[in-house]
Amino acid sequence: MGCLRGLQHRKAWPEKNPSLESDPNRFKGKMVRVPIVYSKCYSTPRRPFEKERLDQELKLIGEYGLRNKREVWRVRYTLAKMRKAARELLTLEEKDSRRLFEGNALLRRLVRIGVLDEQQMKLDYVLGLKLENFLERRLQTQVFKLGLAKSIHHARVLIRQRHIRVRKQVVTVPSFIVRLDSQKHIDFSLQSPFGGGRPGRVKRRNAKKGKEDTTGGDDAGDDDE
Repeated sequence: MGCLRGLQHRKAWPEKNPSLESDPNRFKGKMVRVPIVYSKCYSTPRRPFEKERLDQELKLIGEYGLRNKREVWRVRYTLAKMRKAARELLTLEEKDSRRLFEGNALLRRLVRIGVLDEQQMKLDYVLGLKLENFLERRLQTQVFKLGLAKSIHHARVLIRQRHIRVRKQVVTVPSFIVRLDSQKHIDFSLQSPFGGGRPGRVKRRNAKKGKEDTTGGDDAGDDDE
């Protein structure tokens, strides 16, 4: 019975019209859904209950104000990909065109974001990078170190509430990697109350309340006279 039901179900489907498939304008004026392909952002640990690694991740979360361990795994995955690329390039000859082109591109990228110094333009230094080198370049860490926030957690709140800008662009992503040339352009947003913009809701309410109290006191004085 199951096979017969399946056969009947298959027969119920309408046959394809070859004229529609060959028509280039069959989707004209219609919304076509394009599937979104997401790339891999992080990889989970092979040993989920390794005490040494758990302690290290917990320390990084507290020191850099991370939300969860997925943010640690994301940085670790990025570092692993860069180290893997460096190891593959080191197996090639020094004059190899691929090593020269891809190696210089990788090193320039790391120098641009401030992970490596200009004196460390060698692939051997890529293998010595640690998680802390990338976590130091996060916008959240830079906001705290520049003194714009009281704590590393306060820095995350300021970023998420649109108080921080990089150059002229407001950035709301705490994990935004700050380049060396953009580091000196981190400041409060011009629309933020901290940057000279409109006062916040509580401050406006208190100012209005104080103004009403002052007006009420003046009216009472006039009545006494």
